[in-house]
Amino acid sequence: MPDPDTDTTTDAATARVRDAASALGLAVSVVPRPAAHSLEEAAAGLGIEPARIVKTLVVKRSDDTFLFALVPGDRQIAWPKLRGVVGVNKLRLPEPEVALAATGYERGTIVPLGSTTAWPVFADERISGRIAMGAGAHGFSLFVDSAELLSALGATIADISN
Repeated sequence: MPDPDTDTTTDAATARVRDAASALGLAVSVVPRPAAHSLEEAAAGLGIEPARIVKTLVVKRSDDTFLFALVPGDRQIAWPKLRGVVGVNKLRLPEPEVALAATGYERGTIVPLGSTTAWPVFADERISGRIAMGAGAHGFSLFVDSAELLSALGATIADISN
């Protein structure tokens, strides 16, 4: 796990997330996350149910723009549902380097807060309560109230997962 006292990359990434949250009036907590080899192990390490871990996925449109799809950790994107909500025929997950260029975050750390571009957010309707998600740096999780987050981001909330 990165040492937050000596890792300036971690400091910059998590500071960007905290600054973006503050600008939106969101109360967030960024905490060290124990290493885990599965969603269940990660949830246990954070003391929450797997559904309370929300995955932030960067999705590429055919016009080379992006969006964020937020889904509970125990679910997957339902591509036909997401395409229907977005109103397009084609969506895909970009390569890791493309996701990094689009957001400023590496896979496994991506969060809509502090992204280098404020892409639209589409959130699964099952997301509720206090959630954990990426915090901009490996080895950390962000905790936030989901209703406040989704409201602050102007998220489109719909059934987008299986």
